[in-house]
This record gives sequence, C-alpha cells and structure tokens, in this order.
Amino acid sequence: MTDDRTVVQTTNGPVRGLDDGMTTSWRGIRYAAPPVRELRWRAPVPPQPWTEVADATVFGAVAPQPGNPVIRLGPDVIQNEDCLSLNVWSASTVEPADRKPVMVWLHGGAYVFGSSSQPLYDGRALVSDGDVVLVTVNYRLGALGFLDLTSCSTDQRTFDSNLALRDIILALEWVRDNIGAFGGDPDRVTLFGESAGGSLVTTMLTIPSARGLFARAIAQSSPATSVYDSARGARVAKMFLEKVGIATADAATLTDLGVDEIVAAGQALFSDVPATSPGTLAFAPTVDRDLLPDYPLEAYRAGKSHPVPLIIGTNKDEASLFKWMKSPLMPITPDAIRSMFAEIAGEQPELNLPSEAEIGSAYTGMKLKAVGLAVARDIGFRMPTLWLADGHSAVAPVYLYRFDWATPMLRALRVGATHATELPYVWGNLVVGSKDITFKLGGMKVGKALSARMQNRWVSFAVDGHPEGLPGDPEWAPYEIGNRSTLVIDRQDRVVDDLDKELRDAWGDDVLNFR
Repeated sequence: MTDDRTVVQTTNGPVRGLDDGMTTSWRGIRYAAPPVRELRWRAPVPPQPWTEVADATVFGAVAPQPGNPVIRLGPDVIQNEDCLSLNVWSASTVEPADRKPVMVWLHGGAYVFGSSSQPLYDGRALVSDGDVVLVTVNYRLGALGFLDLTSCSTDQRTFDSNLALRDIILALEWVRDNIGAFGGDPDRVTLFGESAGGSLVTTMLTIPSARGLFARAIAQSSPATSVYDSARGARVAKMFLEKVGIATADAATLTDLGVDEIVAAGQALFSDVPATSPGTLAFAPTVDRDLLPDYPLEAYRAGKSHPVPLIIGTNKDEASLFKWMKSPLMPITPDAIRSMFAEIAGEQPELNLPSEAEIGSAYTGMKLKAVGLAVARDIGFRMPTLWLADGHSAVAPVYLYRFDWATPMLRALRVGATHATELPYVWGNLVVGSKDITFKLGGMKVGKALSARMQNRWVSFAVDGHPEGLPGDPEWAPYEIGNRSTLVIDRQDRVVDDLDKELRDAWGDDVLNFR
C-alpha cells in the first residue's frame, strides 16, 4: 500500500515509497542525470529537479550487462544506460527525527555484473528490527563504468576516468544531503560491499574527495590490489576500440555506439584479458592521479587511508567458485600462476618476489590442484586483505575475519565456503528463489543462527563502530600487529590470534600487484 507518509522531500524533488506494514522502501530514486549521449563516459552530474511526486515503488533499470546464471538479477529486469538510482529501506516505525545509523551497500559482480535490486539484497530482513536505515546503490558497470578512455580525449570530446567511482561518490553525497529525511543519520554512514563492491569500498578509503562521506566501512572479499595505472587502462581502451571497429582519432563517435555493441565488446575483453594476462582484469579502478592519486595498498601502507573503523575479511575457499564456473578470472593452473608472477616481476623488478618454494611452504601436504586454488585465493583475496589490515590498523580500528562455514550441499559440491557464500547470512535471505540449492542437504538451523550472529555484528558496528556479537559469542578484538586477532565465522565462531602466520611467512611483506 502507499500513503502520504511515504512521501519524502529530497533535494531533487519529492518521492513516494511503499510500506508493507513492517518495512518501508523507496526504490529507483534517481541520484544522477542519465549518463547517456554527451554524458556517456563522463563524470555523473545531479539530475534535473522535479516538482511532482515521483513514484519510488519499483526498482530502477539495472546497468547494461551480459547474462550470468550465477548472478540472479530478479524477474522483470530492465537494462538501460539510465541506471543511476538507489533504494532506501527502513522499518515502518522509523521516523525522520530518529537519526538511525545508515548502511550503504555496493554490490559485487567483477565490475561487470549485478545490481542493487537483486533479490539477494532485499533489505527487509536487515532493517526490520529498526536499528539501521539501508541504502543500496546502482553504479555503471563494465565498459560503461570502468573503461578508461582518457587517452582518447580531444578538444572536441573529453572522457573522464573512474566513472563508477564517481557515481558512488555522487550517491554518497546524495545520502549526506537526504538521508536525514528518511530517518537516517548522515554522520553515521557505514559503506559496505562484497567482491568488486568490497574493492570499491577499500578504494574509497583512499580517495581524497570521499573523505567525510562515511564514518565506517565493511569490505567482504575485496580484491584490493586489482587497481591498475592509466597506461594499462589505455591499452584496454585500444583493444576496446579495435573490437568495435573505431579508430582512436574517431573516439568521439563512441557517443553514438549502440549499448548492445558496447556490452558485447566489453564481454569479449572480460574474457580475453585474464586469459592472455593471468591475474588481471579488463575492468577495474584506475590510478588516474586525479580522483585516485595512488594505488590503494600504497596509501594503506603509508598510513594515508581515511581513519575510519573497518571490518574486512575473506572466505576460506574463495577460488573454488571460479573453478566451478570455469571462469578465466583467477589463475589456478601452474602455468597461469607462473605467467602471473613473471609479469609482475617484469613490471616491478625491484619487488622481492617470493620463490615458488617459499610460497609452496604454506601449502605442504596439499594436492597440486588444491595448491593452485589456494594460491589463487591468497594472491587475489587473502594476502591483499592482510597487507591492507596491517597498514590501516595504524590509523583506525580494524576487525579481521575469515568465513569458514559451508552447508552440506556446498561441501558435497566441493566448493565449500567459496566466494560470495557469506552474503545470504549478512542479508538474512538464506534461500533466494526455488532454484537455490544451498540448503537442500540440510544446515538451515546452523545457517539461521550464523546469520543472526553476523547481522548483529555488522549492525552493531554500524551503530557505534564495535562489532558486538550475541550473548555468549566471543569478543572480537581489533586486529593489531601484536596479536593479529581474527574472527573465524563457522558453526561456532572463535577468535584466533595470527591465524594467517604461515601465509604471511610464505608470501612476505611486499605487496604483489600489477601496475
């Protein structure tokens, strides 16, 4: 049902939401002008104001993207370049004067897939207790959001860098200016995300213009080192132009290129780039020395990240999903792994790269295929997280976790606690659709209890920066160089000091990443 109580005045115009009796949601609120025609591959700008009440009872369009059977976008989804919208969720009891903590979600999807309106991210379970106000954000994806065409700029046509990052900053500015009218506290915003969204969170923590837009952060499975320089961005841009048959001198005509052609070319690059250069991605944030002045890990190690409390962690079996999907994104064969290390060494001869034997010391007793998965997991996710935690803990509290729980079905499929499997527990949406097989062999009782613990810790952190568990749960101490305390999330949670000592000893202290 709708009523006048759901009409909220924003800085751009009034919007009407939907109240189901338990929660209220405002869906598809425009926070930027359509990034089309002359605004394609340009920084986002605020929308034209409106005076009539805008309908905010249905989700906005999702960013154009190729199909992916693993990422369910939901029924009746419309893809459109005009996708820069966000959704606000709260308990029905929340009033504008309540100033509840705010959680702002950045979805994952390898910078190419996903949306804020996926059924998995239905916010009702997270907000129904009335402890937080939730915002979920759409940003541009693939070539439209992460292709760096600045090398093609001319006097007649300018291209901007880091479009998706700029989208998120504009969305956070919208939250700062408007969330109070929805019952949220703009001074207590927690930015959280997973996978590509987690990397966007860890990158935002080093962007000067994002300072002050959020007070806390949560990064789940962040590939924090997947950030490249403008030279690599220019090479990918050249490859993209070749795919669409446009000369560099004619790059201005990209304005008229069909969206389907852009998505198809982007999908080809998405597969080609990691296949020919293992360990790299076609689309990722760019160190442009403008919006993003340095590689995030360099900023963390120099103590220059924004001093906000951070929850960060990874899953025990991150890489197994990519093997199961036959995805080229992660190097898991010995040849691919050796090729990756050779390219890093060629780019950065000054790096103290660990030898194959040194790295192998962390994986003794494992079968060769299992070693490949473990190395891919650690170079892509776990080690960047540890390097980042070491740096950021010098400027703000860090809470490190590892998610180990896997249902009997996920264990039977031999994917275990793989990439993204923590998401249903954070959101409280344990079964999403009739095709979800996660709990077909049992585990629901444990899953519900684990979800309650995770949600309590995440929401408590949003409230005051301390991730409190439920009564009887172990105290999650901050990660510090002296103890490196880590919460292991499993059937029963436990806290372990220096859980990753063997990994750290094997991989060393030098950050290993591509330029």
